[in-house]
Amino acid sequence: MGEEITMQSICCGLRVGDTVPDFKLDTYEPSSGGFGEISLEKLKADGKWTILFFYPADFTFVCATEFEALADKYDEIKSLGAELITVSTDTKFTHLAWHKDEQSLKKVKYLMGADRTAAVSRMFGVYNECSGLDLRGTFIISADGVLLNSEINFYNMGRNVDEIIRKLKANIYLSKHGDEACPAKWAKEGDKTLKPSADLVGKVYEALH
Repeated sequence: MGEEITMQSICCGLRVGDTVPDFKLDTYEPSSGGFGEISLEKLKADGKWTILFFYPADFTFVCATEFEALADKYDEIKSLGAELITVSTDTKFTHLAWHKDEQSLKKVKYLMGADRTAAVSRMFGVYNECSGLDLRGTFIISADGVLLNSEINFYNMGRNVDEIIRKLKANIYLSKHGDEACPAKWAKEGDKTLKPSADLVGKVYEALH
């Protein structure tokens, strides 16, 4: 992998395939109503895949719809051996207040990370220095700490949680079947995959139909 990557050495965001340096985030924990801290090292030690879900700010509008959609799918995410952490530059206290006041967040049980210094947001390349807000960045990190998916949207477009889960499932499957590849419509284990080889060249249609 070459030179070790550290938070301090990253200028423009991690790239897919990079090993993610350890990071820590203060958290509001809706399931208990209290505060805590989470680190990538802790998640790796627990054998967890990680979904980081950056968003602009609490008490905003598209974000509330995303949080509700994530809450509906959180049990499925956990069942896949992954942890979901939403992240903005708001404080953990603001997270608590938003969770308390916004009806769309009533079912939220996942960790809400507070990146007050924007250090983690800068590491993943989602922090807008002009606005002081995070873009809508979604990142999937393997259980051994490798960044496998990166997606960044502008402020005004919400994300499709079903597609995030599809990517998570595909990456978990491929981590166990390294000689295969998941085609565009792959949705779950058992769907057809591709095994790149000389025999497959020009024969993808036949392999999938």
